Amino acid sequence: MAPKLRLIPLGGLGEIGKNMMVLESDDDLIVIDAGVMFPEEEMLGIDLVIPDVTYVEERRQKLRGIVITHGHEDHTGALPYVLPRIPAPIYCTPLTRGLISVKLKEHGLLEQAEIRMAQFGEKVRLGAFTIEFVRVTHSIPDSAALAIRTPLGLVLHTGDFKLDHTPVMGLPTDLQRLAQLGREGVLLLLSDSTYADVPGYTPSERIVGDTLWKIMATTQGRVIVATFASLISRVQQVVDAATACGRQVFVTGRSMMDNVAMALEQGYLRTDQDLLAPLERMKGLPPDKVVILTTGAQGEPTSALVRMANRDHRYVEIRPGDTVILSSSPIPGNEVLINRTINSLYRLGAQVLHSRIADVHVRGHAAQEELKLVLGLIQPQYFVPIHGEYRHLAQHAELARIMGVAPQNIFVLEDGDVLELDATGGRVTGRVPADLVYVDGLAVGTGHVVLRDRRHLASDGVLVVLVTLDKHTGRPLGPPDLVSRGFMEELPRSLLERAQRLAMEAVAGASPTTDRAEVASRLHDALLRFLYEETGRRPMVLPLTVEV
Repeated sequence: MAPKLRLIPLGGLGEIGKNMMVLESDDDLIVIDAGVMFPEEEMLGIDLVIPDVTYVEERRQKLRGIVITHGHEDHTGALPYVLPRIPAPIYCTPLTRGLISVKLKEHGLLEQAEIRMAQFGEKVRLGAFTIEFVRVTHSIPDSAALAIRTPLGLVLHTGDFKLDHTPVMGLPTDLQRLAQLGREGVLLLLSDSTYADVPGYTPSERIVGDTLWKIMATTQGRVIVATFASLISRVQQVVDAATACGRQVFVTGRSMMDNVAMALEQGYLRTDQDLLAPLERMKGLPPDKVVILTTGAQGEPTSALVRMANRDHRYVEIRPGDTVILSSSPIPGNEVLINRTINSLYRLGAQVLHSRIADVHVRGHAAQEELKLVLGLIQPQYFVPIHGEYRHLAQHAELARIMGVAPQNIFVLEDGDVLELDATGGRVTGRVPADLVYVDGLAVGTGHVVLRDRRHLASDGVLVVLVTLDKHTGRPLGPPDLVSRGFMEELPRSLLERAQRLAMEAVAGASPTTDRAEVASRLHDALLRFLYEETGRRPMVLPLTVEV
């Protein structure tokens, strides 16, 4: 039988985050990355969004492993939620392994997880697939592209990357190896599209280090730096700048402290400072000798920086003279939270610096000229842009066309599309389930109905109708009680009396044999119609019947 290769994105195409890709042959299947996405504003009460792994779960007998390109949340954050459903060995580079271990330990899953470490250049055999980890530069060390040898040919997955020739930690992208793979012949290139709409090149991370040093050297007050807990190279830059300026670094935020402890233990962070010293030691130091490293650059409600901005952090109180640095790019959908945090910090007298007004962050993704360089080195037969909103994918596809990839061999996919390749060509053959899966507290898989009801409650409120019925006759014993929340501050007396009369009429014909669900339905329909006619609003009506 002629070999076939199926490519199925379960997340990360048409959106920022939630990255997950499936590669499948006849008898074997691998998963690349398992990331989370921050909820959008209308996803009320939702903490995280993760990929739908139903397709993989139904083919668990074919699953050979989960391969992770690097340690950022949008590539690893879903692991605690999907591993119980699709248990498989995890393959990744050393720092990525450390970050995943911290995450799985937090969820009580570390002991049953199988995390296998791979070095750059090492080849891992997973059924019909042989995977080589290729070094690339990103905003986190130990980031990898994946050269995947399949029965049909070589597939190259770039992961997140940029071409920084002077990275803060680690070595530059291994362009020599990428060029060798290109000469070998690449069947399919999957390439990062996050900044495919940005002309030119991405600046080097070293710009950030210089900016941090200047701020710390010239600022008289405390400097508070907020960034992602997994940005270990940024943590090193903060520590280096602080040390050069004679400042002591203190770390707050549970995830930041856990990752710093892991990075120190594995030798990724190098410093003579006691980064995990108790925050109480700040009290005896002058402000110009203090740097606080924290989480919360995205305005996450429970993060340490937001607690400082809300004046409920146990040890750190924002005061005039403080300089707060947000060292990250806003994730789409988080702008409102970030702006709210910035406003609160300004009200407390702090100065706030972010990427729009200072070089305190450099994006970790390739711009157009870097993407074109990789396309020129690889010269793939087929091309699929990955990681990004649809506009990013479409613009990256146009770059591929300009660089000589045949238009009929360029596929702009979305989550759930099935791309099938064989000796005769490539085609999209269908779709698989790829819904958004919501994480709400301890619940995984909160349904669309719940979100619909939350939006309904948020927009129109709720009216609870309590009717007491005689157990023997089924008749109401008195006027119903109406309780309103989020509908009207106080129901006008005339409206209340008419609603009570209408409710009495709706249940007047009830008898001991009348089904209580039917009674509740009559109440609901009558009151909902009445309230809309009188107020123009449709609150959620919750009828309750009690028998005495």
